[in-house]
Amino acid sequence: MKFNDIVGNDAAKNRLRSMIDSNRIPHAILLTGPQGIGKLAIARAAAQYLHCENKNNGEPCGICPSCRQHQTFNHADTFFSFPVIKGKNNSKPTSDDYITEWKHFLAENPVENYQNWLKELNNENAQPQIYASESSVVINKMSYASYSAKYKVMIMWLPEKMNEECANKLLKIIEEPFPDSIFIMVSDAPKEILPTIYSRLQIIELKRLSTDEVATFLENNYNLSRQDAISVAASANGNINIAQETISLNGENKEFFENFVQLMRLAYSRDLKSLKNWSENVNSFKREKIKRFMQYLAKMIRENYIYNLNRHDLNYLNQAEEQFSRRFSPFINDGNAERMITEIEKAERDIQGNANGKIVLFDFAIKITILIKR
Repeated sequence: MKFNDIVGNDAAKNRLRSMIDSNRIPHAILLTGPQGIGKLAIARAAAQYLHCENKNNGEPCGICPSCRQHQTFNHADTFFSFPVIKGKNNSKPTSDDYITEWKHFLAENPVENYQNWLKELNNENAQPQIYASESSVVINKMSYASYSAKYKVMIMWLPEKMNEECANKLLKIIEEPFPDSIFIMVSDAPKEILPTIYSRLQIIELKRLSTDEVATFLENNYNLSRQDAISVAASANGNINIAQETISLNGENKEFFENFVQLMRLAYSRDLKSLKNWSENVNSFKREKIKRFMQYLAKMIRENYIYNLNRHDLNYLNQAEEQFSRRFSPFINDGNAERMITEIEKAERDIQGNANGKIVLFDFAIKITILIKR
């Protein structure tokens, strides 16, 4: 993992580079910030850069033996600690028990995703912890002399999930580390870390990614056009995980778009019979899917209102949506946009409250026929 492989947070990456280049790297670092920004990836890049034998313009070379070992998660002086679950026959689990799943998780998730880790553990309802049994393993690994590098590195993901016994046992080695030992902790919730440990960490704050940065990640990893990448990134609030989930629902988004277009065309033509069929079709979605669809409708009303104001620089539409909006947007204006949003929100609330979906959706569609010509 190279720093340049990771989008955004250049200030934090430069700070880590400077620490390593000047041989003034703290013995215990905490990388913290919002989810979905690649904090764990930055920790991995820092460890690889620290161990690289031929650093090149602030980047690990990628070809020396140390870099190749990092790229396969097999570097002898790099260790990982992370939350795990207890098995039926294992009441004292450690990270080593799940190292195969961990390597697969790292390989498949360039930006760490906690929900995907639960899937790797094959238990999406679990509440993984870093148990007391982990502390002995960490202390043992960090007490040996480094094998091939100047420093040993322990990357701990989500230290806030250490139980209190584990945290207390690790306190001394974090407070008084071996001279060749470095801890890099990666946290989503630093306030939940045991205060006596937190106070001994050098904090590096990472920032939320911009829409442009998330879009760049999507372009590079999903072969999206810039317009489609911006459209997805705009609703992700700086979180690459959310953007990836949106892309994984592309089929659903297409279905939502088609139902939106159908609703607006039928409402304009006042085809009540077809609108009844439309409402029955949408009602066949599961409740959570109906909720997502109603939120999509609200988004499209807002986007078309903005498009009608000729503020295309503020629009986040994909290519298909924009093509439709060129002709449709004049029908969304000051006279009806706000009332349409209100009706969408009311229908969503009624459905979430277990009202009869067919009746709610058909009533909603009729109200759109009245509003669309205002």
